[in-house]
Amino acid sequence: MRRTLFVLIAALVVSVMLIGCAAQPTAAPAPTVAPQAARAIKVGIVDTYSGPPAAYGNDALNGFKLALAEINKEGVLGAKIEFVTRDDKFAPDTGLSMAKELVLQEKVDILAGTVNSAASLAISAYALENKVPFIVWTAKSDKVTGEKGHRYAFMTSENAVMAGFAGAQALAKKPYTKFWIAGEDYEYGHSIADATWNSLKKIKPEVQLMGQTWWKTGEPDLVPYLTQVSSAKPDMVIFATGGSGMTNVLKVAKSTGFSDKIPMWIHTAIDYGVLKPLGANGPEGVFGTMDYFFYYPDTPANKAFVKAYQDAYNNAYPSFASFHAYTTAKLIAAAYKKAGALDKEKFIDAMEGLQIDTPVGQVEMRACDHQLVLPIFFGVTKKEAQNEFLTATDIIAVAGKDVMPACADIQKLRGK
Repeated sequence: MRRTLFVLIAALVVSVMLIGCAAQPTAAPAPTVAPQAARAIKVGIVDTYSGPPAAYGNDALNGFKLALAEINKEGVLGAKIEFVTRDDKFAPDTGLSMAKELVLQEKVDILAGTVNSAASLAISAYALENKVPFIVWTAKSDKVTGEKGHRYAFMTSENAVMAGFAGAQALAKKPYTKFWIAGEDYEYGHSIADATWNSLKKIKPEVQLMGQTWWKTGEPDLVPYLTQVSSAKPDMVIFATGGSGMTNVLKVAKSTGFSDKIPMWIHTAIDYGVLKPLGANGPEGVFGTMDYFFYYPDTPANKAFVKAYQDAYNNAYPSFASFHAYTTAKLIAAAYKKAGALDKEKFIDAMEGLQIDTPVGQVEMRACDHQLVLPIFFGVTKKEAQNEFLTATDIIAVAGKDVMPACADIQKLRGK
């Protein structure tokens, strides 16, 4: 009897334990929820929207807006990317004031833009002081990501060192030894001249610099300067100028016959945005470098970008400024997705080493200096029957990794 009672009690205990186990709630797997931003991501754009350089500012804005239209279909971290703009009037002081206004009054998360190199450097210093990410998308001073680079500064345009090195590689293969440098006396002019000449001397030590000619920015009458250069009879002239100043050089070189007598190279001289306003009267045979053409590379990705741009902007072709700003928007979205939070420091960490696909192929934001690594193209202007303006022909692509300064050299420039 006692044994039977023991068996019944044991069975009862086991049953209670089993029931208890069965009744224990099983923890359900946590639902996968994408990180959410508490509000829209706000980008403050400082660029030039008045005067001749406005062509670059407006092209960049169109590229940025096109990318946002694509990005905001799905959003980033559950939110949209918004933007607000300010006109720097191509003046560094105004650019800096506008950047401060965007940060202090508009409370933007990121600053971007700027055609003007001096304005870029001024805003970059402010961005460092206030720990606001700043992305330069058109200006080309190598100091932005070189000597004066820092954690909060990024550059999605090709800088002067990259352009100069790509140009020098191609020029070194030409049968020229006697060079002259001529250009506008401002930050970008000296930056591109120094980068090109220093690279050319390393690649081809026998080259000689016969002389230099500099004029003030906006100088309308270039005939006396080109006459001086022509009388020296150099083999080749490196023109260190950009924007409307470069357009003036091309016009005068054509009208005076300079471009028919002396070979010349100008970075961005083969850009669509530069050549289209000149129409069929632009000078043929001018060497140049650029990092984007709407007709090259002839890939599905570039064709899709061009079609989307033309559909959005009345059949206009995208320029390099359009491409840079478009790529910048894509980088911003990708970085926030990678960071998983609307946080400036996490955004910067995510940007470093970030790779994305673009109309010219995959590009990378180099971690050591925050400079976008992208290819540079060398070509020469030519009039072709199917176009009403000159385009670049005989294009040679130089890989981005082959035009970048060494990270160790960047650290030396920054005194580290």
